[in-house]
Amino acid sequence: MSAPLFRSPCPVRPAVPEDETALGELDRATWSTLHAVQPRPQPPYGPFFDDRHPPREFLVADAVTGAGEVRPAGYIRLARPTPLACNAHVLQIQGLAVADWARRQGIARTLLRASFAEARRRGAGRLTLRVLGHNTAARALYEAEGFAVEGVLPGEFFLGGRYVDDVLMGRPLTP
Repeated sequence: MSAPLFRSPCPVRPAVPEDETALGELDRATWSTLHAVQPRPQPPYGPFFDDRHPPREFLVADAVTGAGEVRPAGYIRLARPTPLACNAHVLQIQGLAVADWARRQGIARTLLRASFAEARRRGAGRLTLRVLGHNTAARALYEAEGFAVEGVLPGEFFLGGRYVDDVLMGRPLTP
């Protein structure tokens, strides 16, 4: 596929139910033990959106391909980490994916920055995430965007034949 041609900045929008197929395909295409703790998805595939993962929790970045086609280039999911009222001021990034054809173009950074604004709009004062310790590229991006390591669960996961740390990161959402 041709390299994407991005508008400046790449448009980010709320997901809609019609994104189901494209986001499901994107999610499966980007699966890797670099960031996934679940086994590789196998057919028949379940729905991308469901009661626990509704469209309202996702932001989508669209890009125009070299062929002139507008396609979802990436997504980010913002969800509450717990159902507790005392934790309602926190949102958590529970998924970030960028299509292979759209990588190294600033899509992940654009999605992160859009998530800060969306989290503030939803009333959050804090944003958290979990990232696997060996995902150095993601960790560097998160740190560059204001996240700090707040905890490490050493050897929390066994992936690809080795134990991997679960790194907890967070940042305030002050303007």
